[in-house]
This record gives sequence, C-alpha cells and structure tokens, in this order.
Amino acid sequence: MDRARKMIHAEEKEIFPYDGSGVTAAILDTGIAMHPDLAGNVIGFKDFVEGSRLPYDDCGHGTHVAGCLCGNGSCSGGRFAGVARGCRVLVGKVLDEKGDGTVSHMIEGIDWVLKNRELYQVKILNISVSVGTDPAGGETLFSRLAERLEEAWKEGLFVVVAAGNTFPAEGSLSCLGAGSRVVTVGCQDGADGWKRPFHGEACRRRRDFPGIGKKPDLVAPGTGIVSCSADFCRTPAGCRNAYVEKSGTSMSTPLAAGAAALCFQKYPRETNEQIRRRMLQSASDLGESREKQGGGLLNVARMLE
Repeated sequence: MDRARKMIHAEEKEIFPYDGSGVTAAILDTGIAMHPDLAGNVIGFKDFVEGSRLPYDDCGHGTHVAGCLCGNGSCSGGRFAGVARGCRVLVGKVLDEKGDGTVSHMIEGIDWVLKNRELYQVKILNISVSVGTDPAGGETLFSRLAERLEEAWKEGLFVVVAAGNTFPAEGSLSCLGAGSRVVTVGCQDGADGWKRPFHGEACRRRRDFPGIGKKPDLVAPGTGIVSCSADFCRTPAGCRNAYVEKSGTSMSTPLAAGAAALCFQKYPRETNEQIRRRMLQSASDLGESREKQGGGLLNVARMLE
C-alpha cells in the first residue's frame, strides 16, 4: 500500500487533513477479519453465506480489500495504511471460503446495504468481486442485479466496482463493471489478478447491462499490493503475519472507494455524480487508449483541490 498510495498521490501529507472520518463505505466481499488495522472501523456485519453473527473472513480477500480502503496501518507504523484510514465500513459476506458467490447473494447484499443506508450513513458501495449465474435464475437474476446497482446509485451511493481480472481483453469486462451507474476501476499496472478466478468471473455479453458507456472509468494500481491479512496472529510483541500481497482489479477498486470517502468528507453536500466527475476529471493521463486507461490514473490529491 505504501507504493500504491504514492502512485495515486494519497500520501498522508498530500491529503491532510482528510482521512475519511464521518464517512461509511459498504463492502460486499468474503467478509472481514477483526485485524488490528481494521477493528476500529467495522460498524456492522452480515453473513449471507453461513449466517454467522460475528465478523470473520475464511478467504482473506475481503480483509485485504478493506485494508486497502481504510486500514490504519497500526501493525506497520503506517506503512501499509489504506487510503482513507478514518472511514467506517459496513461489511456483507456474500462469497464463501473459496471466493465463490452467486448473483442471489450479491442481490441480497445490495438490498441489505440499501435498507441500512440511512442507519449507518453509507455513502459508498465497494464491490471488488465478480459473480456467476445461478443455474435456475440465469439472465433474469442478472437483470435484477443490474436494477439493484442502478437503484443504489439513484439512492445516492457512490458504487465502485472492479473491471475484472481478465480485463482489458476484448469483451472481458466484468458483468458488475459493465453498468453505466457504477464507477468501474481497472488495474493500471497490468495485474492479471487473483490466481483463482471468481466463479463466472467475466461476462462477455455487455448487453446484459443497459446503458453501457466506455469502460473502465479509470485505473488504479493493482499489482503486488500489500494489505491486511486475515491470517494474522496477535502476540505479546504485537502482530505476526499481519500483511499479505495480492494482485488484481479487486485491489484497485478500494483505492477509488477510499478516494471517494476523502471527497465526501471534504465536500459532504456533493452527490455521487459530482464526486464521480471530480474523480474522472482529476485523473492523470497515462497516454494509453481509452479502452485501457479509461479517464486515466486515479489522482487523489488533485481530487481534493
């Protein structure tokens, strides 16, 4: 995370005095471990897979994502802190220990976030995963998912999703990232992603989602990102195995979510559309094609100007 924050101009001195305090982001993923870097940020949890009442992450993906977004870096002296260390998180576990998930669980997760949006003052919805079809539901469930994502945006949530780890191969955009009412984040540095792909990772028929514009919206670092490990171990001397390295657009996405949290803190009256406009207009041009870089590389300091 130290390298990633530097690349997107989100070092503490560049974003001071903003840290995402007072802003809540919802994360739908594999859950979250009560890591020392994250424990103070978690304000709610719901398990759609096993029904557990206590926060947990039997995969590790969601914990890593949360660390990228809001980890405080306490186990590393701040070195591996996330972008918005003061941001609160509401976590829904929609994927199992293998990272597999269904459209049904994702829909349930989005509905839960919308139901609790006002209670937890949720401003951001981070979805760093892709999901496959349910055999019985197929295209109908994808249509319902598209409707839920659009509803979330209309309700004022800043919805940020991963482009998918096979992107930018032609036609490989993640189903979740194909919609016009989401901010889709690609990987700037060519990561080919989590080695075990999510179930049904890519949706090659973009017609599944209406209103497709040019995607991704922008890119962020995603290769070799060091963030919180769900397999940490507390010791008298501190914390062992506190961090792990992962790659993919899943890691790029929470960087943009964290940047949005900083903007919502500075500009609390702005809408999700206004924050998206700030994010895209401030991105740094990498000299790549629109299909590869979208609007450019996330530039957090410029967003806050």
